[in-house]
Amino acid sequence: MSLSKFAQLKLFITGPTYIRDDVKAAAMLPEFGHRDSENELRFGPIRQHLRTLAGCGDDYEPILVLGSGSSAMEASIRSLVADDETLLNVSVGAFGDHYQTIAVANGKQSTNLKFEYGQPINLNVLEQKLKDLRPDVVSFTHNETSTGVTNDMKAVCALIRQYDAMPLVDGVSIFGGADLDLSNSGAAMYVTATQKSLALPAGFGIGFVSREAEEKAARVTNKGHAHDITRQLVCARKNQTLTTPNGTLANQMAVQLDRIVNEEGVENRFARHIQMRGMVEEWVAGLDGFDMFVPEGYRSVTMSTVICPEGVTQAQLKGGVKEALREEGYLMDPGYGKLNVQLEKEGKRQIIRIGHMGDITPDMLTEYLAALEVELKKL
Repeated sequence: MSLSKFAQLKLFITGPTYIRDDVKAAAMLPEFGHRDSENELRFGPIRQHLRTLAGCGDDYEPILVLGSGSSAMEASIRSLVADDETLLNVSVGAFGDHYQTIAVANGKQSTNLKFEYGQPINLNVLEQKLKDLRPDVVSFTHNETSTGVTNDMKAVCALIRQYDAMPLVDGVSIFGGADLDLSNSGAAMYVTATQKSLALPAGFGIGFVSREAEEKAARVTNKGHAHDITRQLVCARKNQTLTTPNGTLANQMAVQLDRIVNEEGVENRFARHIQMRGMVEEWVAGLDGFDMFVPEGYRSVTMSTVICPEGVTQAQLKGGVKEALREEGYLMDPGYGKLNVQLEKEGKRQIIRIGHMGDITPDMLTEYLAALEVELKKL
């Protein structure tokens, strides 16, 4: 098959994301035995660098679950919600709803508390629900990819703890792009993945397991095999995975995390993401008829959602703007499909998403915003 048929596009979607050439080249490093000493050379540094990025020490154990962020989310549900317990899932968008879907698919007694798209978790509303339901476990999304909302993880976890429940946090699209201070977050288990802000291919779900979560998981039954964090932890402590890992991705991950920690530096990386969020905010402020979707103070550093002017349709965004930018070498995000369909039915304005996570640079974002502006003004 000729590879020339595949477009070489710069991805400004919300994942998968742009991957640097040196990380792509790392895929050519030698394969290795996952129970051999060569494995330690990869996964030893990987797990230490994950701790550095998360802002935690030995109080959380990183595990790598084969699959995706959803695999790690499912492991958190299966391992930490007993069959006779009540789960409260708190959703501010489609991926919050996804956590609920996973819980229901696993037969858990779960209630979904939904907030309006584009709005963060309202702590007063959550507190009332906690009083009424008295759940054993609460799951929620740190960074909602469908809307660009970042919830105040520490405040939400602290409130959940006041009602003696265990917080599980989905951080798939923010980990590696923001300072988590995980040790002081209050999360019992925090889950993420490789293909978003770490700027790697998809293939590993990542879980940070607290001692509290480990102790509870030992008491929970029917955890399955690959989703059993007690089994995962046995291998993780040997810097191994429970089952055969994607060696190609492991090589890429070892190279990428070393570059992030030892070359760019985590503080510089986090500051770059904050800078790019500010660039989008400034750009939107200069466009007539466009607005930011998320209230100030809750806007993601890894992606932005922008409201288009009245009259702009999903068809125009998908068939016009997106395809015009494809011709210029960019993959544009015309907004989360289900959300825009809902907004269109309600007669509300359409939303586009701008991914600025991972290894996207301010210079790359400047060029993209200029090209995007040209096409948007044609509407």
